[in-house]
Amino acid sequence: MMRLLARALLLIVVIIASSGLAKWLQDGERIAQARALGWHQLPRDATDIVPDPVTYRDTAIVQVLGAPTFGWRGYVAIHPWLIYKRAGQTEYTRFEVIGWGRHNVVRRNHAGADSRWYGAQPEVLVAHQGPEAQAMIDNIESAIATYPYAQSYQSYPGPNSNTFMAHIGREVTELNLDLPPTAIGKDYQPWQYPITTPPSGRGIQLSLGGFLGLILSTQEGIELNLFGAAMGIDFNCPALRLPFVGRVGINGTWTDQYCLPEGLNRNTAGG
Repeated sequence: MMRLLARALLLIVVIIASSGLAKWLQDGERIAQARALGWHQLPRDATDIVPDPVTYRDTAIVQVLGAPTFGWRGYVAIHPWLIYKRAGQTEYTRFEVIGWGRHNVVRRNHAGADSRWYGAQPEVLVAHQGPEAQAMIDNIESAIATYPYAQSYQSYPGPNSNTFMAHIGREVTELNLDLPPTAIGKDYQPWQYPITTPPSGRGIQLSLGGFLGLILSTQEGIELNLFGAAMGIDFNCPALRLPFVGRVGINGTWTDQYCLPEGLNRNTAGG
């Protein structure tokens, strides 16, 4: 029994160490340059990865985007935000949680729909269009209004920007939200409520204050959270779920758009 436990712990250490090395090789240079420049000098320009809202005036669109956070935290975590537009609208509305600047941490239109997050390139994590997107927008707005931690913020273990997005996913299950393992804070739950649903709203999640936890879900698969280092297996969109790098498997890393509806991963959309 002790030998088996030792092997399991060794495997976990190897997974964490190798994932950290992979992230450093993948993104270490950009993170170091960003820290040297300082947040006020980093680009926040549009990246044109979401459909142009004017061109697709008649199409309702809902998307969740994410980008590595600023500074050393960019090695381990992402910052997510949600954008949407109803059919007939020519501008997106953007919502996210930001832990500085004012008491209410829920922000509306803090930046452009697909702007770089302090120099980091965002990626589309969830995308919906047409009638299904139109139908969920009212529910999304209701979920935003009922976020229970609008007056509090803690980068780890939460509540933070990933806690906010996970709340929306649980309330609006048709969003089919599958936050990557690098969405640290998605697992946050008060100690008195250790059992809940995962951010997708499908399955069961056990969370001890966001420090330790386990997800069993048809959407997220199996994911173990050990003090922010989340790891597991995704069966719905086959991949390994790893700390630092996110998702690695048949669809590459979490930045790959393999599991998104075709046509919504870049500046295109259907009618």
